[in-house]
Amino acid sequence: MFSIRQSLFILLLIVSVSVLTAASFSSSSQKTDPLSGDDVRTHIQQQAAHIMSEMSLREKIAQLVVIRAQGEYLAQDSDAFLHLSRMVEEHQIGGIIFFRGEIYNQAMLYNKLQRRSRVPLWISQDMEFGAAMRISGTTRFTPAMGIAATGNPRNAFEKGRITALEARAIGVHQIYAPVVDVNNNPDNPVINVRSFSEDPETVSMFAEAFIKGVQSQGLVATAKHFPGHGDTDVDSHIGLPVVSHTRERLDQLELIPFRRVIDAGVGSVMSAHIAFPNITEGSRRPATLEPGLMGELLRDELGFDGLIVTDGLEMQGIASHYAPGEAAVLALNAGADMLLLSPDELTAIYQVEEAVQRGEITVARIEESVLRVLSAKIDHGLMRNAEVNINRIPRMVNTRSNQLTADRIARESITVLRNNRNILPIRPDRFPKVTVIAIAAGRTGNVGAAFRSEVENYHPDISFHLYDERTSEQELNAAIASARQANLVIIGSFLPLTTGRSITFNRQQQQFVRQIERLSKPTVLISFSSPYVVREVASADVHMQAWTSLGSHSAAAASALFGASEVSGRLPISVPGMYGRGEGISIPKTILRQDRPETAGLSTEKLFEVNRVMNRAIQDSVFPGGTVAVVRNGILAFHEAFGYHHYSKRRPVRRTDIFDLASLTKPVATTTAVMMLIDEGKVSLDDKVQSYFPGFTSGMKGDITIEHLLNHTSGLPAYRTYVDQFQSRESILRAVINEPLLQPPGEGIIYSDLGFILLGEIVAQVAGMSLDRFLNTSFFYPMGMTDTIFNPARRGARTVSRIPPTEFDRQWRQKMIRGEVHDERAYYMGGIAGHAGLFSTSDNLAAYAQFLLNEGHYGGREFVSQELFRNFRTREDSRMGRALGFDLKSINGFTTAGQFSSDQTFGHLGFTGTSIWADPENDLAVIILTNRTYPERGTAAAINQLRAAIMDAVMEAITESSD
Repeated sequence: MFSIRQSLFILLLIVSVSVLTAASFSSSSQKTDPLSGDDVRTHIQQQAAHIMSEMSLREKIAQLVVIRAQGEYLAQDSDAFLHLSRMVEEHQIGGIIFFRGEIYNQAMLYNKLQRRSRVPLWISQDMEFGAAMRISGTTRFTPAMGIAATGNPRNAFEKGRITALEARAIGVHQIYAPVVDVNNNPDNPVINVRSFSEDPETVSMFAEAFIKGVQSQGLVATAKHFPGHGDTDVDSHIGLPVVSHTRERLDQLELIPFRRVIDAGVGSVMSAHIAFPNITEGSRRPATLEPGLMGELLRDELGFDGLIVTDGLEMQGIASHYAPGEAAVLALNAGADMLLLSPDELTAIYQVEEAVQRGEITVARIEESVLRVLSAKIDHGLMRNAEVNINRIPRMVNTRSNQLTADRIARESITVLRNNRNILPIRPDRFPKVTVIAIAAGRTGNVGAAFRSEVENYHPDISFHLYDERTSEQELNAAIASARQANLVIIGSFLPLTTGRSITFNRQQQQFVRQIERLSKPTVLISFSSPYVVREVASADVHMQAWTSLGSHSAAAASALFGASEVSGRLPISVPGMYGRGEGISIPKTILRQDRPETAGLSTEKLFEVNRVMNRAIQDSVFPGGTVAVVRNGILAFHEAFGYHHYSKRRPVRRTDIFDLASLTKPVATTTAVMMLIDEGKVSLDDKVQSYFPGFTSGMKGDITIEHLLNHTSGLPAYRTYVDQFQSRESILRAVINEPLLQPPGEGIIYSDLGFILLGEIVAQVAGMSLDRFLNTSFFYPMGMTDTIFNPARRGARTVSRIPPTEFDRQWRQKMIRGEVHDERAYYMGGIAGHAGLFSTSDNLAAYAQFLLNEGHYGGREFVSQELFRNFRTREDSRMGRALGFDLKSINGFTTAGQFSSDQTFGHLGFTGTSIWADPENDLAVIILTNRTYPERGTAAAINQLRAAIMDAVMEAITESSD
């Protein structure tokens, strides 16, 4: 069957060598007409035929052999390096498939081996999940089924493009992806999420897009596993699957994607080690060894003229039935061009040579494949320069742009199939105690750690437990006890798609899950692998599919759980008896997500200016340390800590450290509380203050309203010490009530702590509870601001250790102030006052800043009506520098809000060196927390210059406008 076609093919190429002219390969200095695509291909084939004509038969056979290597450091005299060198130099094998490795080690080993090879080596690698599937430090992507869950074929193209870009930089010429098998068997132990879908049209669409992405970068993509591995229940790594489908069935399902990608120009196809006896006249040979499938069907009928590569010949689907040489001969006779991973490469080469001599395989059959392999090498420029430029790697591999794309695709792939009782998004106020249980295979003891870390970013009380092969009965009992005490249980399935391992829970794991189910707790199941595992915890209130725990997916799953990213994925397969293809629940983004600056339209490089400004201020002793957070477009895009708690430099500031907010208490606590009470109809801006304090009537005080207190036009003085005479809440409040006015109400602005002391007391009166208790229950905890507190020392030494000191008070308290409010009046009022006393972290305040930018709502909850909120933060008079409870950016002259922020910018400052500025026009907020009063309070000039400089630096880092 092959001999006539092959003979003509070889004859044509050999003859073409003799008609090559010098003009065909003239130097670049000579003028030549552009060559057409057909001309280029002809020239390549002519070169390949010329190279092949100088080879011995054994050398030709060796060109078809692909051996294994690890992309790791190898000493020049190591056994592994010497073996590879012998195979390349002495036996002249044609290609290498790299397995696990590291970027530079693999690239350097690649160059070393290329220098030793007379004919350049063809390098391939398995990269279904991105280059990181095999090379650490590169970009890892969502598995194919997760890509299809996004519903966007462009994501498949981008995955292919970036994978090929990184692979090429490291010296790879062919990647073994995509899987175009149609996974219509839920019990398939080997394909599963590696397939795009159970629907052949979906597989075709996404596979074609991926292939175009790969081949746009000059690499060869590989469609696998022909003629289809999706409907098997045996892993061909450990056995030979036998599929009884007819040819009619293959045409209706398995072959549809292969036809599509062949028509789209895929460069390579990989064979499957699967027997199809109803198609091959009863033969139970695997497709890899069947001429009727590889030659007649793939080559002749489907018209594929690219490289055919076998799946690994060491796999038990082949190796347990055929000797190395026998398998190689049969594969070549079937139509294979490249023999991948023979269990004994040299024996295979020798026995193929002997088979030619015995007439079992023709020289023409060998040469047909050699010409394809050599043509591929020439086409990729390997004959001109086979080595990679290692200096280019950092510009191409695992770049910020590549990671941003992978992160986005991971978020878009998350699929929620059930959300009973509206558990998602999880809110800490509704579920204050959460137990997370990771169920895994193996004995590493660290599975699920990344997910745990991500979940802890969103919830303050997480108990984590791992159930794997090393877990003791005592540890299991502890997990059950924890689940019993929890308000919500999250079960994460981390079962891997690994040869020889089950993709479902084993009997012990099933029994454990049943015990959890009997607790009748609200339960979330997240599968980080097979989507079919939802059948194992059918009663769970939430079913979420995250596709993998690697790369960006732990972060994507955690952000989806808590509402920090939108959920939009749709299931590309069906789960029998539970879910149909296309199902999925949409859940909007409701809270901040910490992410890279570029996701928020900011430049990482330009934000380095913030670091410079902060570090210089610390060097100049403006403050010992601090944190800065930047919120934009719903993203916490920058969050860094600088310096130390004090100048001894023994304890570095951390992002989770808690700072005394000083006057930020006014907007964050008091103003917010007043807005909420107004919305509830319990307070009005026109309410007279005297209605809450009967003694507040002397002079013009009877005309003062709550609005006057909020915008600092009450006429009350800015500041009174009081504590030299009064050191109790009652006495200080009485002194404020008796304080004479400096001017009539409404006449002008006098920024007054005293007015906000009164506001704090009004909130407590109306709410029927203290200011801190009202805010904790009604605002801070529902917002997830669990580190925003009055009197933090009450939480104990661990909390106090997170608080930088504010001052050594030599006048009143005679000690270092740490964990107590810095403001003396607030301190003697019990640490809870309307003007000062609140402590918080920069990430908590980032959530508050988003509440400001959202105009009163956050986390899917409206805390303040939009109309009222706008009334509070709007400039009523162009002469006024304040709104209701908020500072406004000064229109004229210097402003700590910086020169580049919009005129709509509003916020507040705190005496201890804290500030929040929110710019709704640019959907931007900047939080600065420092302890600039340490070791003793001084001028505010330096901190004000810093505030403006940081605001300007952030504004200049904007790379795209807000929507």
